Amino acid sequence: MQRHQTFTNLPDTAKGASVAMGNFDGVHLGHQSVLALARTAAASISAPLGAVTFEPHPRRLFQPDAPAFRLMSADTKANQFETLNLDHLYEIPFNFDLAGLPAETFIKDVLSDGLGIKHLVVGADFKFGKGRTGDVDMLTALGPQYGFETTIAPLVNDAAGEFSSTAIRAALSEGRTADATRMLGHWHRIEGVVEKGFQRGREMGFPTANIPLTDLHLPKYGVYAVVVDVLDGPHKGSYHGAASLGDRPTFADNDIPNLEVFLFDFSGDLYGATLSTALVEYLRPELKFDGMDSLIVAMNADCDTAREILCAI
Repeated sequence: MQRHQTFTNLPDTAKGASVAMGNFDGVHLGHQSVLALARTAAASISAPLGAVTFEPHPRRLFQPDAPAFRLMSADTKANQFETLNLDHLYEIPFNFDLAGLPAETFIKDVLSDGLGIKHLVVGADFKFGKGRTGDVDMLTALGPQYGFETTIAPLVNDAAGEFSSTAIRAALSEGRTADATRMLGHWHRIEGVVEKGFQRGREMGFPTANIPLTDLHLPKYGVYAVVVDVLDGPHKGSYHGAASLGDRPTFADNDIPNLEVFLFDFSGDLYGATLSTALVEYLRPELKFDGMDSLIVAMNADCDTAREILCAI
């Protein structure tokens, strides 16, 4: 997959795609249904398959002081799209200049002149352009004069309700990992570069990889059974483990939330490596213990439970 972080001066090989367009936070099953329609159109017109998204998320531009809400960083999203066999990912830089483009100018400058798309698929509720005046009716009406056809993807739901990033955030906030996975179509993942921590885990016999949580919606604090993909370095591969997400209430010297990941049956240095940690199942809430000994007992029990769960997947 080729990742493009502009819509200008693209090579001809990056143009002419059938694309799905949206924010795609989480790349959940609703998003994947949009992409599936773009894939079908790509095959019918012998075009490459792409996705058009926006960085940063428009909500971050317009509400810079709002609490973190993203399910995925840009890199995590790109890695998820990679698994879906796209030819191109177009990450359109979202700024006030782009936000101020009239809707038809966006169609002309970005979709037609910039990307040269041949087919577009969007969700039924997609809005764009200055004041969000552009909608699916405009895309359908104006697309042909700018060289592309438009398909409108219906919203996706099951008996429990609509698949949406909002519903997934709510599930993760409540520790309902199974519900989040059902809507996502994959495990929720947190990716980041391993940083040096306080090394308390090493002292207790549980050396952990510490991952910062930057500008992400935080799932429920607690302990999780996890599958960890080490994405680079000499230990690249997939591992089972247990992870603690939170601010470590047993210790009073740091209240900044992070993710501490313990890999089962692993020995090696992971500092500087990029880890993708899948939250498979929520085990218990974060607790404050009265000392190291009681914490170690709990950690051993957590690891035993996580091993049992992960052996069954």
